[in-house]
Amino acid sequence: MYRIGIDVGGTFTDFTMIDETAGAVHFHKVPSTPHDPSEAIDRGIAELLGDHGIAAAEVAHIGHGTTVATNLIIERKGAKVGLITTQGFRDILEIGRQTRPHLFDYSVTKPPVLVPREHRIEVPERLDAQGRVVTPLDEAAVRRAAEAFRDAGLEAVTIGFLHAYRNPCHEQRARAIVQEVMPGAYVSLSSEVLPEFREYERLSTTVLNAAVGPRMARYLDRFLERARALGVSHAPYTIHSNGGLMSASAVRQFPVRTCLSGPAAGVVGAAAVGRAIGRTELVTFDVGGTSTDVSLISGGRPLFTSNRQVAGYPVKTPMVDIHVIGAGGGSIAWRDDAGSLKVGPHSAGAVPGPVGYARGGTQATITDAEIALQRLNPVALLKGRMPVDLAGSRRAVTEQVAVPLGITLEEAAEGIIRIANANMSRAIRAVSTERGYDLSRFALYAYGGAGPLHAVEVAQECGIPVVIVPQEPGTMCARGILLTDISFDFVRSEISIAEPAQWHRVVDAFAQLRAEALAWLEAEHVEPARQRLCFAIDARYDGQNFEVQVPMDHVDADSLDAFLDGFDAAHAREYGYRVPGRAVQVINCRVQAVGQVIKAPLAPARTGGSLAQARAGAREVYHGRAHGWQATPVYDRDRLCAGHRIDGPAVIEEMSSTTVLGPHHHAEVDAYGNLLVMLAPAAPAAPAAHAAPAHADTQQHTAAPEPQHAL
Repeated sequence: MYRIGIDVGGTFTDFTMIDETAGAVHFHKVPSTPHDPSEAIDRGIAELLGDHGIAAAEVAHIGHGTTVATNLIIERKGAKVGLITTQGFRDILEIGRQTRPHLFDYSVTKPPVLVPREHRIEVPERLDAQGRVVTPLDEAAVRRAAEAFRDAGLEAVTIGFLHAYRNPCHEQRARAIVQEVMPGAYVSLSSEVLPEFREYERLSTTVLNAAVGPRMARYLDRFLERARALGVSHAPYTIHSNGGLMSASAVRQFPVRTCLSGPAAGVVGAAAVGRAIGRTELVTFDVGGTSTDVSLISGGRPLFTSNRQVAGYPVKTPMVDIHVIGAGGGSIAWRDDAGSLKVGPHSAGAVPGPVGYARGGTQATITDAEIALQRLNPVALLKGRMPVDLAGSRRAVTEQVAVPLGITLEEAAEGIIRIANANMSRAIRAVSTERGYDLSRFALYAYGGAGPLHAVEVAQECGIPVVIVPQEPGTMCARGILLTDISFDFVRSEISIAEPAQWHRVVDAFAQLRAEALAWLEAEHVEPARQRLCFAIDARYDGQNFEVQVPMDHVDADSLDAFLDGFDAAHAREYGYRVPGRAVQVINCRVQAVGQVIKAPLAPARTGGSLAQARAGAREVYHGRAHGWQATPVYDRDRLCAGHRIDGPAVIEEMSSTTVLGPHHHAEVDAYGNLLVMLAPAAPAAPAAHAAPAHADTQQHTAAPEPQHAL
């Protein structure tokens, strides 16, 4: 049987397929179809199965990461939402937290409120902080609100009442009334989406869930229909923001949890590969067509957060802590009002794409700069399946950047790449040095279609001594999905002082969460032997405003002291100090339900071949002003074997990506086929070698035996 992982990106949709029996791994890549992402998925699965002569009935598992929810929020193309809330709380979404990210920059504005005021309706009802009914729900008012939403043509409704996280009875009754009046409406309850205190974040997250829900449901319907038409009988899973898999039914109910779907898979996969090769301190560096995603892995585990913003809107769900910037291969080079060169954040995307892709693009991008300098193959990408327009890329960079700035083509293209590298380096520092981590202890784990192109220069700029490039890095997120378990997070606010007299409240909350988690695992058809529960408590010193998370092996009547010791250690690690004798306040109780799935072990790399056999030719490549154009060996990565050492300058090509080594660098192939690039201090540069070549080197790449890939 076969397992397929799919990552839907802004420019390409990536596929990884593994044979559960033989352990062989196959990779594939097709252009994304932003108007309907399921089209690219359908095409890619069909091509992947057809290329290897596999029947669809032999596919036992499909997992996929999607940017549908994220794009709907960023582009503000979600459904029109109506909000029913407690009387007096109509304007919570507009009031927010009164924070100012740029205090003195008057050009920075808040994003528009997701629900217009005329569609935010108050109803009489009130619970106290313990969940006791103070004012009964006015059911007639709820009915009138639903009728108003129906008449306005709204297709989604959010119900968010004060203190509903302690008692959902009013929200549940209001939902029943709304469904009577609007039987086809998508309804989200704050007590189900985010049963935590802090009403602004809870309401914002629930409104976003309702906004993306209808279109996510339609996308899933198309995906499932296309999969069935291909003959795939198993319903696909979707990876969500905390790096676990959810069933289609869970995604329909909680689509907001997929906001970092694809990027989270890459981080999970990187952590798994890192643990296997003994590299537990990693900075993940995922550069795709539209964005760069960076994250930190420490001690072999990704860092997580439950507080972040998506397009300016608070989303409070557990997720891998990923920093995203608008810098990818399709990022457009442009000049600001002062004539200075800028790169991104706007992107040419998949359609029309960079000029060099010859699909109608007209604006110079990072990819065009890479093609112009012949760092990327100037003839074709994707193992020859995508022709490249070298002349078009050079013309775009020349006309739009070089001529206006009065510089050469090489200076313009190098300038585009250096600006992009600087932006990427700042993103890396934001998740590392700005949080107290020493980057000299880390390796840069580079993946995504463009990650290895930039990795060496970015690592040097950040002081990172080693770059790791996995096999087929452009499909790393798709591979990460095959290394991911089914999981779901359950949370309940239980605000109390951590002392013997009140600890039973925490124990009772965890007992209820544990029962919910086990029921969910049973509903997901996870065998008892593969079920696992993880426990954690959000806590703070009494009087503080924000919490730290304390992992717990278990929570029972005798675990109070273990919790307090764990809190002291977590607080000291996060803030650098302890306050002995200060009361500790429990805020949230968390249980993560995990259903372990079968994962293929990392396959060893092929051995025995010579480095000369891996050489596919040579071409002129521009290695910066210091080194100029140099005749550079080109290697076919599929022919590299464990133990090979490649000295720079060199270009290493594979189906999904290209790795560039500058002079004075070298790379080694480890036992699992990963490239380990060792960065030496910069040596004195020789004068620029010679002028740009008049045309591309059109050497032919000969076929190679199918290698044993590492997953």
